[in-house]
Amino acid sequence: MNKLIFASSMIAVAAVLAGCGTGTRSAADYDKMTAEVIKASFVERGIAKLDRLEQDEARKACWQSEVSGKPLDPKVEKAIEEAALKTVKWPSDGKFLGDWKQGETIAQSGRGLTWSDDDKVVNGGNCYNCHQIDKKEISYGTLGPSLWNYGKIRGVTNPDDPAAKPIIEYTWAKIWNSRAFNACTKMPSAGHKGILTEQQIKHIMALLLDPKSPVNQ
Repeated sequence: MNKLIFASSMIAVAAVLAGCGTGTRSAADYDKMTAEVIKASFVERGIAKLDRLEQDEARKACWQSEVSGKPLDPKVEKAIEEAALKTVKWPSDGKFLGDWKQGETIAQSGRGLTWSDDDKVVNGGNCYNCHQIDKKEISYGTLGPSLWNYGKIRGVTNPDDPAAKPIIEYTWAKIWNSRAFNACTKMPSAGHKGILTEQQIKHIMALLLDPKSPVNQ
């Protein structure tokens, strides 16, 4: 952060603190000032632009719920999830599973979309950052649930069996736009936000659901 940006941040912080003493500011005023402090603390660098700080209405609602400590209004929650589900694009060729080996490579990769990458870098899924997946990988995050034996636990012994269709479609939709099932999820919407391509998502699907994948052994 350069000195000018740092100084701007400090001025914004001072304004917030000064406002706290007046007792005349509303919650909306504080939200606005907080956003200004955050925005002043970031600079554009490489492909990372300031538009990344912009929140859509769903994210604003979730953020306000988190800050206030109050649960999201059920009607708002349902509306967010229904809207997210409508954005899901199903496989163009009707095939949900790709190559689990490529899926493992994508899950391991955290490259792409950072300030040090350029727009030609192929994005990874960075799945291990939040999930345990293959037991052979000992470095993984715990923000999300373990996905070890994901397909096996859910009875997907034959992906072509019609009985497997509901969990396969759920998994695809969850990866495409995670808000479809959890309005305030922290999981990235890999398809909806253009983080991963359709083919990459197919490979991740295979990693999770293919009975031959080491995840399901």
